[in-house]
Amino acid sequence: MTPAELAEVVLAAAHAVFEDRGLDRSALPAQTAVERPRNPDHGDYASTLALQLSKKVGVPPRELAAALADQLGKAPGIKSVEIAGPGFLNIRLDAAAAGQLAKVIVEAGPEYGRSDALAGQKINLEFVSANPTGPVHIGGVRWAAVGDALSRLLRATGADVGTEYYFNDAGSQIDRFARSLLAAAAGQPAPEDGYGGAYIAEIAAEVVERRPDVLELDDAAAQEVFRVEGVELMFAEIKSSLRDFGVEFDTYFNEKDLHDRGELDKALDRLREQGHLYESEGATWLRTTDFGDDKDRVLRKSNGEWTYFAADCAYYLDKRERGFERVVIMLGADHHGYLGRMKAMAACFGDDPEHNLEILIGQLVNLVRDGAPVRMSKRAGTVVTLEDLV
Repeated sequence: MTPAELAEVVLAAAHAVFEDRGLDRSALPAQTAVERPRNPDHGDYASTLALQLSKKVGVPPRELAAALADQLGKAPGIKSVEIAGPGFLNIRLDAAAAGQLAKVIVEAGPEYGRSDALAGQKINLEFVSANPTGPVHIGGVRWAAVGDALSRLLRATGADVGTEYYFNDAGSQIDRFARSLLAAAAGQPAPEDGYGGAYIAEIAAEVVERRPDVLELDDAAAQEVFRVEGVELMFAEIKSSLRDFGVEFDTYFNEKDLHDRGELDKALDRLREQGHLYESEGATWLRTTDFGDDKDRVLRKSNGEWTYFAADCAYYLDKRERGFERVVIMLGADHHGYLGRMKAMAACFGDDPEHNLEILIGQLVNLVRDGAPVRMSKRAGTVVTLEDLV
């Protein structure tokens, strides 16, 4: 007996009980489900149907559960039914019925558990997406595991899934990374706003090995060399560590490409066509408050510089124009404030933010050393990396 078959038996028993007692059968659901108890001693499967229905029909949950248990006990393949707590049903199958599930699984082979529930849906799933200013740390590892598992589950239900890693290779954090590498190569302390840790010295040494002339250049030219070469080396390490962990991405998307291809201007034009842009104090703003955000967001500053949110808008539009109906983004707990602005941004593009965009927020991972909490920081070099874990 499969879980789906058992759920049908439970629902049939509920129909029989309702008819015998003259209860309102319209309160019965079209479907129900059974679950595996956490403790195997509690049985093979559990049902909460009595708890769900008791208030609707005015029957105490344990009384309703007892009636269901009596009815279920008559069904072939069920060895026993016990009532637990306020009205849980713990169900045990006889050996033949339990073995039937193994038979079904073996006969189905790789197709077991698959369905076409999401057939025809094209889903973009972005996860990890750590900045290339240091190795992937343990916080990113959690989303690597969850994201990869989620992609497999979505594919198993028929969805066309594209997994994606967004590579932030533009912006101020990359400049700080380049300055940190230059300082390390020159034997100087890291800049006040820069990055520390052994990995900085290691990458700086690799850049010097590649470009022995780099320290003979002026600071601006040397910093550009460290930016280009350092980011390439760092990203190669990130991809390698993820591969060793068993996670491969379909697409590695570079933020810099959005800037180089004029995608931010394109997104700005699209939002202007939708009527959600306005100018104030020399800056260009997106009126996200029209769609529930707590404040409007700047896309282009008065000095002409783009904001990070402008790149977020361009990247979302790029995904949608690549044919992805649904965009799923997995973010760390430090990005919980992004939910409102990102949902509002999707609405500003004319999309349904409840269908086209899904944002999952992960929990923080705490690092403890010698019994005391340590804040993980790429800048301070206090991280447990994915490579450490592997």
